[in-house]
Amino acid sequence: MVTATGKNRLTLAGDAKAILRLIQSIPSPKAEPFKQWLAKVGYERMQEIADPSQSIDRARENWQQLGRSEKWIQQRMPGQETRNKLTDYWKQSGVEKADEFAFLTNIIHQEWTGITVKKHKDLKGLKSQNLRDHMSEAELIFTALAELSTRQIAETELAKGIEQNATAGKKGGRIAKNARLQLESKTGKSVVTNENFLPPAKKKKEIK
Repeated sequence: MVTATGKNRLTLAGDAKAILRLIQSIPSPKAEPFKQWLAKVGYERMQEIADPSQSIDRARENWQQLGRSEKWIQQRMPGQETRNKLTDYWKQSGVEKADEFAFLTNIIHQEWTGITVKKHKDLKGLKSQNLRDHMSEAELIFTALAELSTRQIAETELAKGIEQNATAGKKGGRIAKNARLQLESKTGKSVVTNENFLPPAKKKKEIK
C-alpha cells in the first residue's frame, strides 16, 4: 500500500469479510465477545430470512437509536421499497452486476440533482456512509420520485439491458428534476443540501 510519504509498503490487510472470518479462528478468550456478536448477528439474519418483516422492524429501531425523527423514518422506509422494486425490475431485464446497478443509479441521481452520487456524498462530508441515510426529507422524496418514475417508464417501454434502462433513468430523473426546480423557484431554497446526520467533529486542543 502507498504510505503518506508516497512509498509502497508491504501491508497485511483484508476486507471486512476476511477479517471477521479471521476473528472466528482466533482461540484467545479476548476474541470471545466478537464471536458472540457474530453469532448474534448471524442468528438475527436467519430470523429475517424466515420473517422479512423483522428486518424492517430492526431498521426502524436502528434509525430511532441514531436519532432520526418518525417523519424522516416514514420517508426513508417507503423510499427503500421504491428502490427495491426498481432493482427487481433491473434484474429481470438483464442487469445483474453491482457496477451496473451503481451506473444506472448514478444516471438517475445526476439527472435529478445535477451532481453525481460521489459529489453529493462529498457535499455532505460522507465517506463510507450510506448517502440515503444522510438525506433530508426532501432529498428522500425526490429520490423516490425519480426512481418510481424510472421504473414505470422502463416497464412501459419494456426496457432491457443497460442502455435502455439508462435511457429510462434519464427520463425518470428528469421528472424529479423538473419538480425540484419548481419547488426551489417557490421556496428559494435548494433541495440538494450539505446537511447530514454525522456526529459533530471534535475540536482539536490548541497546542500552547
